[in-house]
Amino acid sequence: MGPTTRAQFVYNRRRRRSGGRHAVEEASDEEEQRQDSSSSSSDEEDEAEASGEEVADDDDDDEEVEEEAAVVEAAAKEHPAAAAAGEKRGGRKGRITISLKKVCKVCKRTGHEAGFKGAVYIDCPMKPCFLCKMPGHTTLTCPHRVAMEHGVIPAPRRNINTSLDYVFQSQVKGKISMVKPKFLIPNQLECGNIKFHQRRVTCLEFHPTRNNVLLSGDKKGLLGIWDYVKLHEKITYDSVHSCILNSMKIDNANDGILYTASSDGTISCTDLDTGIGSPLLNLNPNGWNGPSSWRMIYGMDLNTDKGLILVADNFGFLYFLDRRSKTRIGHPILIHKKGSKVTTLHCSPAHPEVLLSSGNDHYARIWDTRKLEANSPLASLAHGRVVNSGYFSPQSGNKILTTCQDNRIRVWDYIFGDLQSPSREIVHSHDFNRHLTPFKAEWDPKDYTETVAVVGRYISENYNGVALHPIDFIDTSSGKLLAEVMDPDITTISPVNKLHPQDDILATGSSRSIFIWKPKTEDELTEERTKQKAKEYVYGSGSRKKTNGKHDNSSDDDSDGDSGRKNKKTKKTRFTCITKGKGKSKV
Repeated sequence: MGPTTRAQFVYNRRRRRSGGRHAVEEASDEEEQRQDSSSSSSDEEDEAEASGEEVADDDDDDEEVEEEAAVVEAAAKEHPAAAAAGEKRGGRKGRITISLKKVCKVCKRTGHEAGFKGAVYIDCPMKPCFLCKMPGHTTLTCPHRVAMEHGVIPAPRRNINTSLDYVFQSQVKGKISMVKPKFLIPNQLECGNIKFHQRRVTCLEFHPTRNNVLLSGDKKGLLGIWDYVKLHEKITYDSVHSCILNSMKIDNANDGILYTASSDGTISCTDLDTGIGSPLLNLNPNGWNGPSSWRMIYGMDLNTDKGLILVADNFGFLYFLDRRSKTRIGHPILIHKKGSKVTTLHCSPAHPEVLLSSGNDHYARIWDTRKLEANSPLASLAHGRVVNSGYFSPQSGNKILTTCQDNRIRVWDYIFGDLQSPSREIVHSHDFNRHLTPFKAEWDPKDYTETVAVVGRYISENYNGVALHPIDFIDTSSGKLLAEVMDPDITTISPVNKLHPQDDILATGSSRSIFIWKPKTEDELTEERTKQKAKEYVYGSGSRKKTNGKHDNSSDDDSDGDSGRKNKKTKKTRFTCITKGKGKSKV
């Protein structure tokens, strides 16, 4: 190959790499030049060899050109639109352009983004604040997030100036200890039962006489019993209900009997030792006839003085059951808007005949069960959205605490006063969409001042680069945040929380797992400065193997997606691995 041919080849090769506009014309010119120089090419190559010049290897050049063609062809397959546009421009390969404009997933506008950035959630500036639901700022700059007591008027000191006040002070207040005990926050993760349930935890209850026993229910209707001191002593009953276990109460007269309410429309009386249950009420005796007629039971409570069980369904009706005869009493009574779900029921601890109900019709209502009639409540407490729960204060029953889906915790300090508006509204993050157990703020049963409440938080916080959902202890008299409890090993949301009636212990249900928290002692605080305290976990979930509805927890291969499979073989081997370490829960 002579110098002219070599120069022309290099030139054409560069032109092909740069994608010239006249590739077709140049290719024809190149072919003519090659035909003219073919006769003298051999002579020029001989002259080059004689003068010591290198002869270009056409095979290597052809391989490079083929590689370039393969890359171009692959790019054309990956981006056919760009390749087609290039062909329309006379054979020129079109450039692939990537837009770097920020597009919000919420409002679909450009110029900003919404969602998680690392462990921080960024709001859409075109929408109201997700926390307080007010426009003009985002969740990160919300004043209620900076200080939870923002805008909350503290409870004033009340003077005794009415006859009802006098009766309350003389009959009820005298039973309450005036000495305020030392309040300890259970902020140290003590132990956990990882994936104890097959589905998410829906309710928790401490046993009244066995201090170390915790009862739990899940979305599948499974009932779990766990001794969190001995750790490995746990058992589950999966034959009690067929779907969501919404509420549970232990019989005060017989602590071995548990009453449970479920979305399958039944109330069951279960022996905790044998797991054998007997239905007390079945609202769907004819089975499934469609969602319009299927009744589910959510709210349930016990009237210990009268021996009654009070339950309410998803159509707004209230039912009475006699615990001794295990029969229904009278006819159902409509206590909320027809077709709306009654979420909770709670009898006053001081006056069990006074009933508090909450529902999906945006109301919490107070009733006198001695003269109960439809549309005749003693008071109706209006809310902005669905009311998840409503509870009387645990000692006197004089206060009311409600949790609403509008991110508000409302407190009424005095049930004998004006109930048209709450004494305080505390902004707190517990609004959610789905796939979560509803958040419910609950009183601390040990707090004689009746001011402390516990509730899980929905919005995550950035703790050293990790998105955590803390559990909040709130002073309901001022709206202040007393403490936020979290652990770096627990990154899931904890909507179900229960405080022990005697001990300073907190139980939380997070997804399918259960955790126990205790206060940090002075020795543990000193130890924490040097090294992290060891935690104990039990790994394993409910086994599918049934033995009279009772089984130990073994295999951990269950998930929500596998719940519909049948005839799945399960190993009988016990899987209760107790691990001590730095708290890393790996399954």
